[in-house]
Amino acid sequence: MRAEQWILEFQTWLRIPSISLVLAAMRAAIVDTGPLVAFLDRAEQNHPWVVARIEELDPPLLLCEPVLAEAMHLLARFSGAQNALFGLLENGALSIAFSIDEHVPTLRKLHQKYRDRPMSLADACIVRMAEIYEQHAVLTLDSDFSVYRKHGRVPLALIHPAEG
Repeated sequence: MRAEQWILEFQTWLRIPSISLVLAAMRAAIVDTGPLVAFLDRAEQNHPWVVARIEELDPPLLLCEPVLAEAMHLLARFSGAQNALFGLLENGALSIAFSIDEHVPTLRKLHQKYRDRPMSLADACIVRMAEIYEQHAVLTLDSDFSVYRKHGRVPLALIHPAEG
């Protein structure tokens, strides 16, 4: 499928109203790398689950630059997938909503706290974003997010295959 078709389908899916009771209160999300890759890779085992979750969410999905960089790297092997990702940014379906340089001390503390995992920069940024964007859940395939805490002690609101 061409990148333009993916973008149009993504825009359409984001407009479909939700009937999910689980996500009724949280229709806004911060997106991790895994769901972006699964959304654009139909062969990925979580593709159907991710598509269904995206149908339930309001645009834009928020992300940070490390998530974008990881997704671009992982999608490099797919013709048109990186272009589709750029298109999702251009049309507002995705929005970069975090500036690392404003949060370096907090990101460092998160890295130190979770050094046993180890926590990626993308994960640290997502945890910090969850602290800032309190009304947003985290759309992820990564089980480490069930361990991470915002504000040091509060579990993250997750949209994760194990959660629903």
